[in-house]
Amino acid sequence: MNITKIHHIAIICSNYEVSKAFYTETLELPILNEVFREERNSYKLDLLVNDVYQIELFSFPNPPKRPTHPEAAGLRHLAFEVPNVEDAVNELREKGIMIEPIRIDPITDKKFTFFQDPDGLPIELYEA
Repeated sequence: MNITKIHHIAIICSNYEVSKAFYTETLELPILNEVFREERNSYKLDLLVNDVYQIELFSFPNPPKRPTHPEAAGLRHLAFEVPNVEDAVNELREKGIMIEPIRIDPITDKKFTFFQDPDGLPIELYEA
């Protein structure tokens, strides 16, 4: 096996239009492809991250809720690297996003913080 990179991260949302607006307008991720899958009554939205990675945003009727936050088994959080955490925090606050206080990673000495998508998925901003 020769794994070379992560191809995509898949997220199931509870309200497609709200999550689509969050990821495309608030986080400003460009749309690669959008399709409605009639047989599943589900949208699939492919988003680009830095023209390298993809996020697949899915909608399904009545998806189960996340059991706990954030220590449930499975994906803990999604992390985005940014050149400057303070600048990113200020931009998100201007858009009405609630953000945790900026912290310092005791191992790398890098700045980071967390906020949530519309379904409560933890998203981390980590300074490059």
